[in-house]
Amino acid sequence: MVNSGTAGDPRPAVIERRLEKVRRIVAVSSGKGGVGKSLIASTLAIIGSSYGHSVGLFDLDFTGPSAHVVLGADAMYPEEEFGIVPPVVSGVRFMSIVHYLGDSVAPFRGADITNAITELLAITRWGELDTLFVDMPPGIGDTTLDVIRLLPRAEFVAVTTPSRLAKPVARRAVTLLREQGVPVIGTIVNSDRETTDISDISGRFGDVPVLGRLPYDAEVETAIGDIDALRQTRFAQALTPVYEQLRYRTGQ
Repeated sequence: MVNSGTAGDPRPAVIERRLEKVRRIVAVSSGKGGVGKSLIASTLAIIGSSYGHSVGLFDLDFTGPSAHVVLGADAMYPEEEFGIVPPVVSGVRFMSIVHYLGDSVAPFRGADITNAITELLAITRWGELDTLFVDMPPGIGDTTLDVIRLLPRAEFVAVTTPSRLAKPVARRAVTLLREQGVPVIGTIVNSDRETTDISDISGRFGDVPVLGRLPYDAEVETAIGDIDALRQTRFAQALTPVYEQLRYRTGQ
């Protein structure tokens, strides 16, 4: 990694060129961890590839990357050719810090995280994509602000559970995003327990639409890492109409 960005840093302009053939950028975020955000981001990308669409997935959760586990991409590495070419996993172009750190914990803090994000975006050659999904770290912190600055075209989707703890956090996260002038497409409500009741979740979550309510599916745990098996789960089937909405709905 090169030194952290300062005034005159050429990398933001490089990032803009790297992404000029990406039609849409969808950042999948959450107000707190443990709500299934990475699983949803990864499965959305898998669904897109099943349609034959050109999709990418960028795992930005540096402290807890897990998208590679969902995709079963532990042993895949990018190629170097005038930058970095992401490996393709079942039709999904996939980029993550795990390509470089493996199972090690990311040692980045503060400005180091900003620098790492900027560098990975600047060197990654996504090529032509219909949609680039970005798996965001939980919460609304410096990484989110970096993404807003470096990916000004990004539209956000907020993931929550019906939990009394998760719902207010998600509402605050959506409010903070919109105060930053960031377009929010909607929310996804993910049932985290078999007994969870999602019948009281209306068609809107605060002032943004609910794109989908995902049922608890015990089969997902055994399907993780096996893309063909994951595609057949009730979870993926319930997420498919959400992907279809994302194709045409714009953030507000």
